Amino acid sequence: MTNRKPIAWLAGEIKTPPFSEKARQESGFLLGRLQDGVTLAMPHARPMPSIGPGCLELRVKDAGAEWRIFCRIDPDAVIVLHVFSKKTAKTPVTVLDQCKARLARYDRESKGA
Repeated sequence: MTNRKPIAWLAGEIKTPPFSEKARQESGFLLGRLQDGVTLAMPHARPMPSIGPGCLELRVKDAGAEWRIFCRIDPDAVIVLHVFSKKTAKTPVTVLDQCKARLARYDRESKGA
């Protein structure tokens, strides 16, 4: 598709292993939908306003893990902030802080400030 937004990877990766092949393919499919401008909702995605506007959490179930991919949808790109295996009900504050810091750095650098 010619109007597909690029993905800017600030942190993390999606590969097999540790993702199963099925979880890797589902992650790629969900990211591709975001690149195409599709709005995703539960159970596949959840808004993450605690990180910032336009941020969301992609939710991918795997045989031995619950994968989370934090990203922000910008008009010109999908920015991947963090990829991790979620082991607790609540997202660790350190993860949220890392995502906020990565976004702040990205915004500064992309504006040339």
